Amino acid sequence: MRRILLLSCLLFSWSVVCASEPSGERKQELVRLVRQDCGSCHGMRFTGGLGLPLTPQTLKERPFEGLVATVYYGRPGTAMPPWRSILSEQEAEWIVRQLLNGFPEERR
Repeated sequence: MRRILLLSCLLFSWSVVCASEPSGERKQELVRLVRQDCGSCHGMRFTGGLGLPLTPQTLKERPFEGLVATVYYGRPGTAMPPWRSILSEQEAEWIVRQLLNGFPEERR
């Protein structure tokens, strides 16, 4: 019984991790979105502009959940819009993970 429960938990955890990984085509769309839309405020190299820098060095001390919430819900009273109308929470998480690791270049 314990083995079945453990296996069920492992499979559920694996499915949650896999579900948060966008498809190859969607990844390209997300990279393009971040590079163009986020880059317009945060700088094309994410080193800052109207918005704060989005480099791994500036984000590493911030809580992951807070960064995801900022992408998904925006920051009321600031120029940071909510992206929930075009992103899922899992996609917002993927974007934050990419920013923390150094965002990939756009490929066309």
